[in-house]
Amino acid sequence: MRDLFITGLIFSLLPFVFKRPWLGILLWSWLGYMNPHRLAWGFAYDLPFSMLVGVVTITAFLASKEKKDMPWTRETVVLLLFVGWMLVTTLFAFYPDVAWLQWNKVWKIQLMIFLTALIITDRRKLHWLVWVIALSFGFYGVKGGIFTIINGGAYRVQGPTETFIAGNNELALALVMTIPLIRYLHLQETRKWIRIGLASAMVLTGVAAVGSQSRGGLVAMVAMGLFLWLKSRNKIVTGFYMAVVVGLIAAVMPQAWYDRMNTINSYEEDQSAQGRINAWHTAFNVAKDNITGGGYELWRPAVFRQYAPNPFNVRDVHSIYFEIMGEHGFIGFGLFMLLGLLAWIRARQVIKRCKKDPDKKWAADLASMIQVSLVGYAAGGAFLGMGYFDLPYHLMIILVLAAKFTGVLKPEPRPIVSFVPAARRPPSGQFG
Repeated sequence: MRDLFITGLIFSLLPFVFKRPWLGILLWSWLGYMNPHRLAWGFAYDLPFSMLVGVVTITAFLASKEKKDMPWTRETVVLLLFVGWMLVTTLFAFYPDVAWLQWNKVWKIQLMIFLTALIITDRRKLHWLVWVIALSFGFYGVKGGIFTIINGGAYRVQGPTETFIAGNNELALALVMTIPLIRYLHLQETRKWIRIGLASAMVLTGVAAVGSQSRGGLVAMVAMGLFLWLKSRNKIVTGFYMAVVVGLIAAVMPQAWYDRMNTINSYEEDQSAQGRINAWHTAFNVAKDNITGGGYELWRPAVFRQYAPNPFNVRDVHSIYFEIMGEHGFIGFGLFMLLGLLAWIRARQVIKRCKKDPDKKWAADLASMIQVSLVGYAAGGAFLGMGYFDLPYHLMIILVLAAKFTGVLKPEPRPIVSFVPAARRPPSGQFG
């Protein structure tokens, strides 16, 4: 029954995509982030819904009379260079067969990211996109928060199988990044009952992130929470929500959770942590010896035997930084870090230009919350291999679009200074 409902819903929405291609971006984002078909147990589970929606969206957009205007900014140019460099590294990958399979996933994701920049053409569409992303992850946040409270934190909160957020660590990072987006929607909402719902969703999503029992997720949660409080308009209200989350965690989580989190301070004795550090050294050594890195999916025994300090401790890299460094070399790592830096600078630019303008205040709020979200990604990603996760790239494009719709991409007008030449002095002796 669930399979029939999901399949019927998606196919019933496709005709609307033909008329309005921007709805295809929303539908693709819902499928990519929430993965509703992975919640079914029959034929719908493996159906390529995302590919179908992507093809329909591209076809509809090309056939439409809408202006095809790509905002070529420093962010989109660097992202395009990064994608191009990943293609180069795949050509020289240590394990070509699996590398090409991963490349096939990555380029399709990035294509839809660029299509977002093309198809989302105004603030209203952008606002709906943020709603779809927040609700997609918020579904697991609310569900997971209630699950954690009911079960006293005894079980881990995990995402749908065979997705980017399948594991508890990956879901925790996604939820941490979602909380600021929910806060943005909360700031823009005027209807009281929706504001209450969004506030509740923030609290439950925070509880769910902790209920995942992910140590990396906890680090991301602390970093994101601190920055969220610093960037908040109303620090008292934000502090209250945080206090509620902390109170629920203290009341619900069992001693086993505290024991697991305390291992962060004793990583020297933790085999998992030592394995990650060994993999990080491996990534650095691969990048040092190969300008193109090792390509996707290089974390295999033969590579560790050649490049690792401990050749017999073979583990996944579990870090966005060393994942990119090992798989795409120092050039890929540099482009990845530059992309994050440029997004941060763009967010500051949007905040500076829009925060005092009532008509553009929404963009300053959005940029602030995306900064908070990226802080969570940067902190939690240090311990998670999610370098190709859609969300941070999508948020960077959303930043560019917010800047575009508010005129920030145009040069800031300079104040006009009038020059009035001084009056000529009268000839000497003209006045007694």
